[in-house]
Amino acid sequence: RVAVVGVAGAVAAGAWLYLREEKGRRRRAQRREELRALALGQGDFELVDQAGRPRRKSDFRGHWVLLYFGFTHCPDVCPEELEKMSRAVELLESEPGLPPVQPVFITVDPERDDAAAMARYLRDFHPRLLGLTGTPEAVRAAGGAYRVYASAGPKDSDGDYVVDHTVIIYLLSPDGLFLDYYGRSKTHAQIAQSVRRHMDTYEPLLD
Repeated sequence: RVAVVGVAGAVAAGAWLYLREEKGRRRRAQRREELRALALGQGDFELVDQAGRPRRKSDFRGHWVLLYFGFTHCPDVCPEELEKMSRAVELLESEPGLPPVQPVFITVDPERDDAAAMARYLRDFHPRLLGLTGTPEAVRAAGGAYRVYASAGPKDSDGDYVVDHTVIIYLLSPDGLFLDYYGRSKTHAQIAQSVRRHMDTYEPLLD
């Protein structure tokens, strides 16, 4: 009798695990279809980098990207977030076998942040950090694609001003899709851990 009960329990447990895995598989398949439907045009942009070279989102197809929107005159938040993003990339670079991650910084203040200003500013961060700027219209379009809020405040007596903006680091997959985001409360180690987890479970959506 004990043996029969044990076998029945094992069968029931196996059936439960199978159903749970099948439910998870269906949920992942549905999510993949939803992402595939969004993949082709999600968050496209046409900007220039700190060397003045034209850059499109399609240039990063096939690469993991950490993306942050900010501005070079930002007093504290942007330097902190860019430093955090840089350190997360360094952590990932220290692990053999992981694909490289491209850090990208897009300005929300194109009036002051031309290519030369971006080049000067980015010297203090990761050597591969790419800074992107462009016309006000192009910058707004890039930010709008990621639901980034940005609003310039009033100018002071010196003509200086700050820009209130969304403070989020975005993770983009090699398909160019938004996969995850990290707010100010996330540490560089937590970001690196999350990126690593996404790399481990990544399956290409586009052929």
